[in-house]
Amino acid sequence: MSKALEAEKRSGFKRSDMKVLRESGRVPAVVYGKKSESEAVHVDAKELQRHVQRGGADIFSLKIKDGSSTQVMIKDVQRLNGRIIHADFLKIDKNTPVRATIPVDYQGEAKGSKEGGIFQVQATELEVEALPDDLPHTLEIDVTALEIGDKLTAADIKLSDKVRLLSSEEEVLASVVVPQVQAEDLEPASSDEPEVAPERVGDEAASEE
Repeated sequence: MSKALEAEKRSGFKRSDMKVLRESGRVPAVVYGKKSESEAVHVDAKELQRHVQRGGADIFSLKIKDGSSTQVMIKDVQRLNGRIIHADFLKIDKNTPVRATIPVDYQGEAKGSKEGGIFQVQATELEVEALPDDLPHTLEIDVTALEIGDKLTAADIKLSDKVRLLSSEEEVLASVVVPQVQAEDLEPASSDEPEVAPERVGDEAASEE
């Protein structure tokens, strides 16, 4: 489990209040859960960024300055010009399944890549559902056996029987394709030499004399 994130209750909800918070290095946020009312808070921008970078199902303790503490995960962040300007924290009940978007970690080098093919990634994350303690941090898949023309789908991910895939099993994750031949490689080589008339021999040449 990640290091706790400290938060303070938020009372101002005007645009000007949000601006003051952001200019002071804080990020407005909301904490909510199925069995509790939502609560407005603000957190340190740098500390929040560290949790966001961990990705996946990063579950941690959110400690509010009034003394309360609750287990949460980051459900959503809003960005402006790359900067986080708002965050949503979902309260976690260890006995209730949660949905999470988990990054896909491609392991190894595809056989087809070594033979001149191009390894292309179509998806970098998948949505799953599980109890909080059973959520994987990443979804690992070995790509070394992929040959040119092969593809991987979400169905190829090996999940624990405690984890349910919510993304479509037919979703293409990655493939190895034939490199596109450059157009100039397909065009015949041009010659700058002038055409030469065929040489006439024998009776045909004599008849013109």
